[in-house]
Formats: sequence, structure tokens, C-alpha cells
Amino acid sequence: MLMKDRNCVITGATSGIGRATALVLGAKGANLVLIGRNEQAGHRVAARIRRMPGAGEITFLRADLSAQRQVRDLAASIREQFHRIDVLVNNAGARFDEYGATVDGLERTFATNHLSHFLLACLLLEPLLQSQQGRIISISSSAHHAVRQVNTWMLGPETYDRRQAYGLSKLANVLFSVELARRLQGTGVTANTMDPGGVASNFARNNGLKSWLRHLLAHARHHELVRPVRAGEAIAHLATAGELGTVSGAHFRRPEPTTASPLAQDPQLGRELWRQSLRWTSLDERIGPAWKFISP
Repeated sequence: MLMKDRNCVITGATSGIGRATALVLGAKGANLVLIGRNEQAGHRVAARIRRMPGAGEITFLRADLSAQRQVRDLAASIREQFHRIDVLVNNAGARFDEYGATVDGLERTFATNHLSHFLLACLLLEPLLQSQQGRIISISSSAHHAVRQVNTWMLGPETYDRRQAYGLSKLANVLFSVELARRLQGTGVTANTMDPGGVASNFARNNGLKSWLRHLLAHARHHELVRPVRAGEAIAHLATAGELGTVSGAHFRRPEPTTASPLAQDPQLGRELWRQSLRWTSLDERIGPAWKFISP
């Protein structure tokens, strides 16, 4: 499907999977809002897409998604530019080897990987509902299968474990998407998650060269490491395929349907996560008409 005149928002669009997704959707003529922290890299990606034949309107917006004030400002800027959003790709994510807190006082892995996208999707829900076939695609990971039970969503300095923190955040991505799909039934907007598998990107590079190389080698040993373009093509497929227009609440492994963990399909856990996420992001009826889909 060509994407001319369709408006797409992609977080984490300056490198890796997000950049690859932007290039694929840009080649299809979509109007793109590219979001990232690296301003120089963001403008380079935007300039490259603008040079493509038939390119749409390409905008780069700088934001640190771990800071809720910046997410709110970002959403306001996007809504000023577009009355309608057709695709939202919640791609940005990170894993931190050491405990850290955001400016909002929240554990940064969970805040970056889940709460930022929960907040952004809620703030952009109204323009998404203006699309005849809006799609929300959240990038999860097979790491969510490693979580056997949830005692707390945000680990503290004394209990912090990088694998557990990352797994919890990726479990939250799936639960959020499933609950959002339930809430949006009958609206024309779908919500799905995708596990991109092991991708040769800069993911985990923030923890140093050794940690990054261990991450890549672990996937390579299992013959799972792929180039970012494969993951980008898979995300673009979820964003454009006509046969997926009404599929919602599903989980994919690259472009193929797969099964999320039993915990990720627990409706009670999903509803409780939703209520807690509302508290952590201070969302309420001031958000406007979309509140009827968001309220606890």
C-alpha cells in the first residue's frame, strides 16, 4: 500500500529499527514525524528521506521521552501540525545496566520503554481517531516471556536487575497494547505489538562497548541477528498491509503472528497496569474527548 497523504509518527527514528522504518515508509510517500534525542542524526535522516522521489512532508522533532514534560510538549507540537494521524510507531526503547531515575523520579527503563509511549499514545489518541484506519504499533521483545510474575513494575536501587527491568517494560508494552485494543473496539483504530528479534543496531550501546557486543553476540550465537532493514520492513508491513486493517490486540514476531506470554494476555493485570499508568502520568479528563477511551 502506498502511503501518500498518510501521516506517520515514529519514535526512536534516528538510528536502528526506527530509522529503517522511516526509510521504508518514506519511500512509500508517507508524511513522517521523526522523533529522537540526537538532533544531528534526526536531521540527517529527514534530509535523506526528503531526497526520495515522491517523498511526503518530513519533520524531525527532538525529545527525550523519559521526561514526561517533553512528551507532552512533543504531542502538542504534533497535534499543531496534523489534525489526523494514521500510524503511530512506538519504537524508542533502552536497556540500562545500572539503576537510574528520570527527572520525574521514576525508574528509567520502565519510564522510557512503557510510560513514555503510554502517555504519547493517549495524548495523540484524538488525531488517531480521525483516521479511517489508524494503527498503533508498539515494539516489544521476547524478553517479556522471562517475567513469571509481577510484584512491582518499577524496581528500586536495591533490587534492580537489568534483565528483569527490561523484561517488565516489554511485558508492559504488550499488556498496554492488548488493553488499548479492547478499549478501541469499533473505532477503526487498531493496536498491536511486534517483537523484532535480534537486530544489529546500537541498542544497549549506552551501557558501553562490552555490554553492546555481548548483546549482539548472544543473538548471533542463536542465528537470530538481522539487519535493521528487516525489522523496519516488518513494522512497515504492519503499518500498511490491507489485510491487517482490522487486526487488533495481536502480537507479531517480525511480520508473522505469534503468541505473547500467558502473563501478557492477563486482562486483570492489563487493567491494573492501565490504572497505575494513569497515576504515574497524571492523565485525567483534561485530555479532552479521548478521555472516554482512556479513563480507568
